[in-house]
Amino acid sequence: MSDRKYRQPGYQDRSRGEEKFQKREAPPARELTYGPRPIQMPGTRTVSRCAHCGELLQQLNQPLGQCPKCKAELHACKQCSSFDPGSRFECTQPVVVPVADKILKNDCSSFTLRQKLEKETTVGAARVNDARAAFDRLFKK
Repeated sequence: MSDRKYRQPGYQDRSRGEEKFQKREAPPARELTYGPRPIQMPGTRTVSRCAHCGELLQQLNQPLGQCPKCKAELHACKQCSSFDPGSRFECTQPVVVPVADKILKNDCSSFTLRQKLEKETTVGAARVNDARAAFDRLFKK
C-alpha cells in the first residue's frame, strides 16, 4: 500500500533500482542552425505595363503601337520611364519643347518604355494541377 494520499501514477512509482537517466537517442542534426539563414523570397521579373489599364505588354516591336487592351498609345510621355508628374514639364530629362498632351503619341528623342521589377507571385499551371492530383489521390476520386 502506498503512503501517498492520492493514487495517481507519478515519478515516485518507479522502482528504486532503475537508472535515473536513461540514454536517449541524439536528436537529428538540424541544418542551418548557425549563422544567417538563406532568404526565401519569391523571384522577380522585369515587365512593362500599360500606364492606363495596367495590361502586361508582351512582344513589343520597336515602332511602339497601341496597348492591345485599351488601345492607348505606347510612345507617349505617360508610358516613359522619365515621366514624373512632380517635375517641371512632367519629365526628369531636360526638355526643349514641352509636350502639351502626355497621353498622345509624340516623337521625343529621350523616350524609353517604363519597366518595373515585379515579384513572381503566380503559381505555374503545372504546380496547380500537381496539387489537385495529389488531393484527388488523397481522397481517391
